[in-house]
Amino acid sequence: MAIEYNPKISFIIPTLNSERTLEKCLKSIEVQSYPKEKIEIVIIDGGSTDKTLEIVAHFRGLSPVTYCLVPNPLKTGESGKAIGIDAATGELLAFVDSDNVLVGENWLKKMVLPLRDNTIFASEALRWEYAKEDSTIDRYCALTGINDPICLFLGNYDRLSYLTGKWTGLKVVSEIDKGDYLEVVLDETSVPTMGANGFLLRRHTLKEVNYTPYYFDNDIVFELVKKGFTKIGRPKIGIRHYFCDNTKTYMRKQCRRIRDYFYFKRKKMRTFEHKIKSFKFIKFVIYTLLVFPLLLQSARGFYKKRDRAWFFHPIACWVTFLVYSFATIQNIIDPGMLSREKWRQ
Repeated sequence: MAIEYNPKISFIIPTLNSERTLEKCLKSIEVQSYPKEKIEIVIIDGGSTDKTLEIVAHFRGLSPVTYCLVPNPLKTGESGKAIGIDAATGELLAFVDSDNVLVGENWLKKMVLPLRDNTIFASEALRWEYAKEDSTIDRYCALTGINDPICLFLGNYDRLSYLTGKWTGLKVVSEIDKGDYLEVVLDETSVPTMGANGFLLRRHTLKEVNYTPYYFDNDIVFELVKKGFTKIGRPKIGIRHYFCDNTKTYMRKQCRRIRDYFYFKRKKMRTFEHKIKSFKFIKFVIYTLLVFPLLLQSARGFYKKRDRAWFFHPIACWVTFLVYSFATIQNIIDPGMLSREKWRQ
């Protein structure tokens, strides 16, 4: 009989005008079949002017779960996570964004399961949960396993893709099927873009790295792997990600992410750079310019999982191509960080 393992868990949730999704996120945590006294929710708010704080106050006033609300002067999600870590008291840290929803009442128990093995330093949900009622773009992301289509071409995605049948295109050191989860061993060359949206991490490992004033998910995982924390669990469960519901928002979020990357890279605050094989990037550019190869990929995906959301793929690639080009030019003209003024989730 397996020994029950119920460590205290602190959810780290940065917010900034997150009323669109926050209530769903918090409800999904509240209903977990996990000891309520072992759950702490740390909300790190960047100055919301919508109903975000009202939603937090409502849950905080009624819930048996412990809530902690702290300000985030730097406003970004990365600065919020750094502040949240210092405010948290749990043995495990759960990085769940305000646009994430845990799937099922046993989600947390299943995520904790691999961490009974002390050699595993983190646990991450294997896939984005697919739901027919979600927006076209959210379904597209769940089907492909990515938010950025370039990652699909480069292979550095970290969620199960219906298109490839894999959770990453990188070659990991080893992968063992443990039934409820995959036990994966990484090295410095096989760290995909992971560490957020349903990621549990042993708090003590962060003593080995610098995570302030900005906690960059992928960089932290990369640094921990370099320090010898190489084994991660991938429970065979999903997490819903309400990324965006229209093309305009998709473009805005892509632009913010890319501009931020350029800004922090120039400040020498980013430590991980995926080694891009030029032919894979060129393949993305050629496929995007020609369009027809993207339609073939869409058709192949549609054959595997019937959903018209697959045909957002050419639009996603073109939007990403244009945003990368525009952001590169903007980085030369105006190298500052993109303002969070009027930001909405």
